Amino acid sequence: MNKTSPYDSPRTLWALMIAFLVIWFYMLGARTLVPTDEGRYAQMGREMLASGDWITLRLNGIKYFEKPPLQNWMNALTFALFGLGDWQARLWTGLNGLLGVAAVAYTGNKIFSRRVGIIAALVLGSSFWWAGMGHVNSLDMGLSGMMTLALCGLLVAQMADANSKTERNAMLVCWAGMALATMSKGLIGFVLPGGVLVIYTLATRDWGLWKRLHMGKGLILFFAITAPWFILIAIKNPEHPHFFFIHEHFQRFTSTVHKRGGPWHYFIPLLILGIVPWIGVLLQGLWSGVKDKTPGFQPRKMLFIWAAFLFFFFSISGSKLPGYILPIFPALALLIASHLEQTDSRPVKTAGILFIVFGIAIAVGLTIYLGKLDAADEFDRPLAIAYTPWIIAVITLSIVGGLATWLLARKGNTGKDWAIICLAASGYLVGQIGFLGHNPWGKYMAGSEYIPAIKAELISPTTPFYAVGRYEQALPFYLERTVTLVEFPDEMQFGLEQQPELWIPKREDFIKKWQAHQDKGEAAVAIVRNDIYEDLKKTDFPMRVIAKDPRRVIIANLVNKNK
Repeated sequence: MNKTSPYDSPRTLWALMIAFLVIWFYMLGARTLVPTDEGRYAQMGREMLASGDWITLRLNGIKYFEKPPLQNWMNALTFALFGLGDWQARLWTGLNGLLGVAAVAYTGNKIFSRRVGIIAALVLGSSFWWAGMGHVNSLDMGLSGMMTLALCGLLVAQMADANSKTERNAMLVCWAGMALATMSKGLIGFVLPGGVLVIYTLATRDWGLWKRLHMGKGLILFFAITAPWFILIAIKNPEHPHFFFIHEHFQRFTSTVHKRGGPWHYFIPLLILGIVPWIGVLLQGLWSGVKDKTPGFQPRKMLFIWAAFLFFFFSISGSKLPGYILPIFPALALLIASHLEQTDSRPVKTAGILFIVFGIAIAVGLTIYLGKLDAADEFDRPLAIAYTPWIIAVITLSIVGGLATWLLARKGNTGKDWAIICLAASGYLVGQIGFLGHNPWGKYMAGSEYIPAIKAELISPTTPFYAVGRYEQALPFYLERTVTLVEFPDEMQFGLEQQPELWIPKREDFIKKWQAHQDKGEAAVAIVRNDIYEDLKKTDFPMRVIAKDPRRVIIANLVNKNK
């Protein structure tokens, strides 16, 4: 081992870790919550805390049974401890992202070597999709963090030199990870790891692995974590089991009922983008898993099957969203790290060159996009121009970082180690700069700039507040309110079938209520879809515009017109 390697310097490693964590935690609160997911899960956590009901999940005061409660529990606890805010809403996902980085570092160290553990942490922590989604309040990172526990627990438990105590404890971590993944996003929390295990044993004929799963203790732990809530919510809401298990799992996977379909190759570009800046090592890392011939348990083959099966599973699903493949990245990080440790500096050079190509591709794309912008567009064009300096910084850092990586990788083993660190650092910064510069777009999507104007009209917590033809996912959280849906049930269709009194299905009934507020001298506010606003303008509907943009129109009645 080269004694001058940065991996042998505690000072270097501590400096890298502290810098990484400072940026990571700063970025949790640096941006507005962006619809839809971020606003939805922040609002659900806020409502859970406000209502004190930790069993029946609700969105906008309406029963919402699409997912289990773990993230809402964690968000509600965070709000209880630290108050409402952007970083508080992202804290759980941020901690899950860090958990994944720590888990691959520990696992790489245990089953391969200390150097592989360090490199795996560098790879995962800097991968665009992992570092990015660690700063998004969605269920995907919560699921991925818990599934990483399951994967890493299984790998450590099955390593050749594991004693009985290590095997048992690591398998209990695996079972707990599957249970918490189930409580994060449903049955895939154990179905997917189970599928990986079956495929692995068929591929390797390692039937003895099943004897080392500690299935008795594991199942007890699994059901101790998962069963209480599923029982309690079924008792309180008999309609929950059918909707959750049949509609949200079987029908979601086998059909396009959620209208989130996509072609079979939907996730391929997302995988390529998501693994930036490690594109140049991805295929080699995967191939090292295919050809793993380790006697006994074959960890690289397990990692390859994990990544390949999960990617295939979501690719054939009738419901596709970009975050679905996030759980494969810890496996990819371990495969890439293991390959980088076994080979010379050529893959690192290739990764550096492709990072330069990535920067050039963004530059070309930016030029084309700006050239197509409508000069008369009063919203998108200024936002795009404001984002441009940030994208130029991304382009510059990609090219400079890639070039520095290539140059360092030419300087022997120590240079290779520094090149890996350089690529990780520049890749991490590229992603975070890109996210930070997007914040004006996020504010526009969330409508957060209109919060003071809306609060000025919502003169009391009981002031009627309507959402006509659209539902805003972020504004209710910032306003600490719910809204009355009109004409558009959005994703709350099932809950409104159970509680039809909580909304107004017909526009004409809303118009009557609005006029009644006006006649009684009661202030009222509404967020209206633009085409509906244009229809209302053609009538004598009593309203004044508070704010207007291409996404929404916010109106109030005339009660406070002269205030």
